[in-house]
Amino acid sequence: MNSDAVVRTDFNFPGQKSIYHGKVRDVYNINDKFLVMVATDRISAFDVVLPQGIPFKGQVLNQIAEKFLDATADIVPNWKIASPDPMVTIGKYCKPFPVEMIIRGYLTGSSWRTYKAGARAICGVPIPDGMREHERFPEPIVTPTTKAVEGHDEDISREEIIRQNLISEEDYNQLETLTKKLFQRGSEIAAEKGLILVDTKYEFGKVGNQIYLIDEIHTPDSSRYFYGDTYEEHFAKGLPQRQLSKEFVREWLMENGFQGKEGQQIPEMTPKIVDGISKRYIELYERITGEKFDYADPKNVVERIEKNISNFLKEQG
Repeated sequence: MNSDAVVRTDFNFPGQKSIYHGKVRDVYNINDKFLVMVATDRISAFDVVLPQGIPFKGQVLNQIAEKFLDATADIVPNWKIASPDPMVTIGKYCKPFPVEMIIRGYLTGSSWRTYKAGARAICGVPIPDGMREHERFPEPIVTPTTKAVEGHDEDISREEIIRQNLISEEDYNQLETLTKKLFQRGSEIAAEKGLILVDTKYEFGKVGNQIYLIDEIHTPDSSRYFYGDTYEEHFAKGLPQRQLSKEFVREWLMENGFQGKEGQQIPEMTPKIVDGISKRYIELYERITGEKFDYADPKNVVERIEKNISNFLKEQG
């Protein structure tokens, strides 16, 4: 099964100006008009791309993002024009803002690790004393990061973003408002499916003066979900939360001595591990969308993707 994972594409379409291989996505700029985003089966953790692809992961990410872009289009326009292939979204070419807007409803993951180490503010947002792991914040907090081309994204405060002129104050205030509204909508949709949207990230761009939501939204790579039915009991007893997110991959890596630090070896990704990760992604898809996952044909995937993109671009003239 693993041999069918798509770990890289290198297409050459008419009008193609550039190709960018991100941690997970391959992004093609077509004439500064369209962005073609291929969600590959690559998987990253601790800002490191792992050596094995995860079958169907790209399809899961692409199709969850597609559903949530459609479900939030009344809050903010988004970049998506079409999804001509299960692993592809084609959208408007936007100039991205140089920060990622991270919003957290609960003290968990990296924010808990920072808090446990003694910090009482994250990205300039004060956090009260006496909080416990996985505790809900009185109000969700926005904790932006810079977007690193390589290496680690860095936490940054609202004040610093404005002081460094990364984003104008007016635009930043708008991004923060949109982030809160999107998180509210995502939380409501998750609750309907028995899940809690714990934290997530949004990316935005601009065409002219119009702000657009870009990239992915509410996927297991960009978000963390807890199961709603066991949250209170596990929190009261100090037990780990049952979660649907990529955190289980990070935990497996940490248990095997890898946290992305220099000199550390990535543990062996056996077919069993790869298959297990694939199943977890599909489980999240089915939980968060409430729909059965429709497996795309795993044969000749790269050729299929290329053909579907080419046909779309031809139709656009």
